[in-house]
Amino acid sequence: MTTLALTGIRARAARSGKLRALRKNKLAMTGGVIAVVFVLAALFAPLVAPYDPAQPNFDNVLAAPGWSHWLGTDDLGRDQLSRVVYGARASMQVGVLAVVLAFVVGVPLGLLAGYYGKFTDSVVSRVTDTMLAFPFLVLAVGLAAVLGPSLTNATIAIGISQIPAVIRITRAETLRLKHVDYVAAAVANGGGDGTVLFRHILPNATSALTVQATVGIPAAIIGEALLSFLGLGVQPPEPSLGVMLSSAQSFLAPAPWMAVFPGLAVVAATLAFNLLGDGLRDVLDPRGATR
Repeated sequence: MTTLALTGIRARAARSGKLRALRKNKLAMTGGVIAVVFVLAALFAPLVAPYDPAQPNFDNVLAAPGWSHWLGTDDLGRDQLSRVVYGARASMQVGVLAVVLAFVVGVPLGLLAGYYGKFTDSVVSRVTDTMLAFPFLVLAVGLAAVLGPSLTNATIAIGISQIPAVIRITRAETLRLKHVDYVAAAVANGGGDGTVLFRHILPNATSALTVQATVGIPAAIIGEALLSFLGLGVQPPEPSLGVMLSSAQSFLAPAPWMAVFPGLAVVAATLAFNLLGDGLRDVLDPRGATR
């Protein structure tokens, strides 16, 4: 049997072992199932939502949860279940796209800083440290205020705010991996910088980056809810979990369901992705990923 075949068998065995370990983690699997439910609800919101989320019904204002409206209605008679489903869609959109933006910018910068070091590392690290001086949510609020209120701008603001964390993890993994034997062998065999970075270092850093993605999505969900709550994200009458919580402030006593259900949706989504991320970290990166 050739060395290449043996390597492939070992890789498949390692992947199989990781999947078994992940399946045994009940909390991670529970989080994964809930996360999948949120993603499917976001993708198929028009099919899942029983009513138009923006259509008011003044004959049914502040109706308590019942058979017609499982989660009740709001101050304009709009169905809460439909608005929660569409609000989850906005949250998932921001969560995924913000993380994609952070990775598109942060991963190349982290690779360059970790691999070349010296001046490149110094510049990237100083910019990263400057951004990290501001708490994530404070930076996101400031950027959203500058860009203007909209879902797109909220996504950009949250994505930019997550770039420093991605840079630090990618840089740390690059510093670790560029000294391993197979990278040295690739350099000795005439491999260029691009080959070393994208064929040897980046693929072996995907475990830590995958964990960071599952941590970044719930942070982005909370960020979107906060920005929309402050009026810097989704604009009414478009549904958002943050907008729903903001509207519920004046109706906590007569209609507590207006705040309870969107709040539970935010908690469930963030908890699900965090549990999944913890399970993936234990399986993919036993040393513990830097958060």
